[in-house]
Amino acid sequence: MRVQPMISFHDVDPSPALQQRIEQRIARLDRLHPNLTACRVAVELESLHGRQGHRYRVRVDVTAPGHEVLAGREPREHRAHEDAFVAVRDAFDAVERRIEDLAREQRGDVKTHQPEAHGTVAEIDPLAGRGRIETPDGRSIYFHRHSVSGERFDTLHPGSAVRFVEEAGEDGPQASTVVPLGHHLV
Repeated sequence: MRVQPMISFHDVDPSPALQQRIEQRIARLDRLHPNLTACRVAVELESLHGRQGHRYRVRVDVTAPGHEVLAGREPREHRAHEDAFVAVRDAFDAVERRIEDLAREQRGDVKTHQPEAHGTVAEIDPLAGRGRIETPDGRSIYFHRHSVSGERFDTLHPGSAVRFVEEAGEDGPQASTVVPLGHHLV
């Protein structure tokens, strides 16, 4: 970490064991993302008005170039947070998940889901068992009878709305899976 982490305690007597646990968890964050620039941890004791006991609130604020990751747990949500070590664990677990997501995103390991391709049947040859789909951008995609799901090839006609999975074929783009959408754009 480029800057010394800041750990603050509000209405809490800092114990050496709790301080050490927080420092261990900060070291884990540094291993998850080597470019962290700052880390601030605040441990607070919240009095529950009208109820017995106190619960700990822990907030962890981590900064990486161009990003700020904040995590914490509200005491009212978790009765287990009457233990400061549990509150620290939960807050750091949450920020670690976010730091791991950020690191994956920055490495380009995040999978993006392409929207399903869709179009309309432009032509169909029932005897040959094939047809062509026209996409909204004007491309023509070949498909075969066996690529139509649910054996519904015979229900298709020009103007049928479909969604499909495109792949490269020998003679250009083709649909490996065609799903009729149930309504027709004639």
